[in-house]
Amino acid sequence: MLDKELRSMIGDVKDGRMDRRAFITRMAAVGLTAPLANQLLSIGGVAMAQSPAPYPPTKRGGGGPLKLLWWQGPTLLNPHFATGTKDQDGSRLFYEPLASWDVDGNLNPILAAEIPSTANGGLAADGKSVTWKIKPGVKWHDGKPLTADDLVFTWQYASDPATAAVSISTYADLTVEKVDDLTIRILFKNPTPFWANAFVGAYGCVIPKHLFAEYKGSKSREAPTNLAPVGTGPYTFVEFKPGDLVRGKLNPDYHMPNRPYFDTIDMKGGGDAVSAARAVIQTGEFDFAWNMQVEDEVLLRLEKGGKGKTVYATGGDIEFIAINFTDPNTEVDGERSSMKTKHPILSDPKVRKALALLVDRDSVKKAIYGRAGRTTANYLNGPEKFVSKNTSWEFSVEKASKMLDEAGWKVGADGIREKDGKKLKLLYQTSTNGPRQKTQAIVKQACQKAGIDVELKSVVASVFFSSDVANPDTYSKFYSDIEEFQIPMTQPDPALHMRRYVSANVATKENKWQGPNFPRYVNKEYDDAIAAAETETDLVKRAALYIKCNDLLWQDTVFIPVMHRLTVDACSTSLKPVVSGWANRTDNIQDWYREA
Repeated sequence: MLDKELRSMIGDVKDGRMDRRAFITRMAAVGLTAPLANQLLSIGGVAMAQSPAPYPPTKRGGGGPLKLLWWQGPTLLNPHFATGTKDQDGSRLFYEPLASWDVDGNLNPILAAEIPSTANGGLAADGKSVTWKIKPGVKWHDGKPLTADDLVFTWQYASDPATAAVSISTYADLTVEKVDDLTIRILFKNPTPFWANAFVGAYGCVIPKHLFAEYKGSKSREAPTNLAPVGTGPYTFVEFKPGDLVRGKLNPDYHMPNRPYFDTIDMKGGGDAVSAARAVIQTGEFDFAWNMQVEDEVLLRLEKGGKGKTVYATGGDIEFIAINFTDPNTEVDGERSSMKTKHPILSDPKVRKALALLVDRDSVKKAIYGRAGRTTANYLNGPEKFVSKNTSWEFSVEKASKMLDEAGWKVGADGIREKDGKKLKLLYQTSTNGPRQKTQAIVKQACQKAGIDVELKSVVASVFFSSDVANPDTYSKFYSDIEEFQIPMTQPDPALHMRRYVSANVATKENKWQGPNFPRYVNKEYDDAIAAAETETDLVKRAALYIKCNDLLWQDTVFIPVMHRLTVDACSTSLKPVVSGWANRTDNIQDWYREA
């Protein structure tokens, strides 16, 4: 429950005796960030603030082409099959959620008529339901009206295990009912403090029942609309070449006034982050390039006298090395990295902890990330209220070597450790880009000093992050011993970010490797803490539970955090993108415009 003083402050905001900004400032002083402070106000009956960002255009269209460069090109356009950010971003050009997160962590209504609150009757006092009103007059791109039936169907589609949607954990433990044609009610089994999950943000996109109804369940992968979307968004579908190009054009019936500003939109895939940075900052060939995974010194050099700049946003994104808890080299019932196996080397916690001692974060920050990185031992790095102070990291080849000695791995004549006739050799994979290959090299060098033979593998990003179930080199299949990449934190709350690693979400052949728990981590204590956090209404206790989960990931060395990353993109000097550290890059694409 909220304490007396906090209740009094919320009452002051509600009655106009304190403004919202003053309340958020007071909360920041005790470690509560703006997104969580806004959630508190919502729970306390204060209407959510609408996005204050100005939007100068006075008419729809007329802005010419918008040229985006996603060097990891989308491979499909169904948001509920989007295993990688690139597929989420490509889908979001056409499909929309009820709401998204703005740059300040406020909920911004998209398909919703308003943001639910206790003041407008949208939030139940017991925390067990939320009622959303749908904006009237919204049309699918084929002219059919958007109704509550589409949202109920989206829930049914995503929550059906046979559909094998990556969004299943968002929709599985709730019920969606139709109140009327433009109203739905979401019913939770237990009090749910963070209710803004289903139909919000990355996994919140609504799909049309009339086009997907025949493809729910086991036929889900056969839907033509997986590659030719029909949504409600600001742009209508024109062309899709998987991994290469997504093309759209202005939606003349879009439901927001004077939007979109641009007449056409191209999302070009392929290449690498460095060439993408040059194409925006130096040559001006493109307007915006996503995810500048580029050494900071290169970006600084490009920005001198260029036609563009880098733009930054702070969220909870983490670059990490993940540990495979299963055996990637043994096949059981046609499945490698099967849950019926254990990793022959990394099942030993001492080996995992030794690996963590061999990641020189300071060198990685200095040589690669610069302005865009912060060293950390935590997987969960925001909002601040949820950040653990119980963890630490250290770089020490000497301590790692001692730990490996204790685990029985002795240095052989060739300098490589061995135990019971088996060499200590690991395959370390990641996606192809400069910073990750440089990180691999830094880690490999330290491992060699400790007697670990590390083989490096880089996979083209469009393949590594592919949603194609036939592809053997995806991160979710995890056919290596360790792998490095980043998962963006797409909402200002840890629920979705941390739920990934419960036992029920393990990626398997049965779920088409769509389960988000790709390390195949199983820990009942972790599962129980997540379950408790998702129904805990006491904010301090809830934060403590998520900190406990982070600490379990640290203690069990499920991940070796490499860098808390700021989002870094390249942007032309005239473009005004709306980019939030708590959302995907295209989540507010309808508000982008160009300054004259």
